[in-house]
Amino acid sequence: MIKAIIIDDEQDSRNTVLNMLQNYCEGIEVVGQAANVAEGLLIITREKPDVIFLDIQMPDGSGFDLLEKLPEINFQVIFVTAYDQYALRAIKFSALDYLLKPIDPQQLIDAVGKIKTKPESFDDITKKINILLRNKNGIERITLPTFEGLRFVNIKDIIRCESQSNYTKFYLITDENIMVTRTLKEFEDAFSGLDFIRVHQSHLVNTKYVDRYIKGDGGSIVMADGAEVEVSRRRKDDFLKKMAGEG
Repeated sequence: MIKAIIIDDEQDSRNTVLNMLQNYCEGIEVVGQAANVAEGLLIITREKPDVIFLDIQMPDGSGFDLLEKLPEINFQVIFVTAYDQYALRAIKFSALDYLLKPIDPQQLIDAVGKIKTKPESFDDITKKINILLRNKNGIERITLPTFEGLRFVNIKDIIRCESQSNYTKFYLITDENIMVTRTLKEFEDAFSGLDFIRVHQSHLVNTKYVDRYIKGDGGSIVMADGAEVEVSRRRKDDFLKKMAGEG
């Protein structure tokens, strides 16, 4: 039986998660609830859960603050939160699981299913949490799932990303290439608002590493690593505006 704790300052939200777990997820038992960071720390210490369902915003701090106060993380974490652009970006870059309120039952089933079928090592969880906490005041690093495991990469070290069917190949300033088990579209969404732009169906580039633009129908760009990347005709104007500081 998987032991779970729900930490959320809203009683209705705690009840919703509890009822959905009871109705949709076999083999999971809620052994405690908390309404704030202080209560959460006490219950985690006492109950030693396998997973916590954690809200982000609470009266005495955030879910991030709670994790930062723990001496070790020896449980899974699933965030349950209303939409918060900046917090969600930090969560996505850490590759931790999250559920948006109102909770979709299938997403809850999928999140719990991953814990049952492919539980992560506490070492990997701790590394993800460390990435999350490092990014909470500004995105610096990203967790990349690969065929071999997790890679932890500085955002500033990424030159470009190339679509490889359902995967994405990352090119780094270290001349290393990393094949990641996520689509390019997912990274386009994640990198929105940063120094990245989609210039082609197959390419997402870091504008800080664009060396020059070569005119053409759509044209092409030469990156700092010497790679020439095609710019699609429909993305040309957005790319040039971004490079001119207008996008």
